[in-house]
Amino acid sequence: MGAVTIPAPSVETNPKITTGDGVPDATVVGMDTWVWATGDTPSEVRVTASAGSMSAEVVAASSGLRVSAPDANQSCTGWGSPWVDGKNQEGSSDCTVQFTRSSAHLGGTTPLSVSVSYDVSWTASDGNSGTLNPITTNSTVNIPVAEIQTVNHTPSQH
Repeated sequence: MGAVTIPAPSVETNPKITTGDGVPDATVVGMDTWVWATGDTPSEVRVTASAGSMSAEVVAASSGLRVSAPDANQSCTGWGSPWVDGKNQEGSSDCTVQFTRSSAHLGGTTPLSVSVSYDVSWTASDGNSGTLNPITTNSTVNIPVAEIQTVNHTPSQH
């Protein structure tokens, strides 16, 4: 296990707008914010270690991200899908967060907690095998969450 290194999860999000008061990379209340793992976040890590004539392979494997944030509803059952302008549609990612409130009351950003849990197993060159304790890696991304306000009214009937 000492040879196994798993990096903290790294994610990207969309939308990323610049607000009217100049805050960059913000998302919007009430819209799906897509979250996806970047290439720095492995779904599987394999490491082989040797001691004399004996070797063992350790495999750490995960099925996806877990995300959470205050003032948000999240649905994440995999690694997320990268947003591609002009191609992707609202609701077609397996990892989204919908914020219910702006981040103004939290000092300007909402912390998005991201974790990945890995099941760990090993196989030795002599045929023995087993499991080890799971490993969970964590990171936090601070996201500005903006509100878009509008006035709705019923047109007068003549």
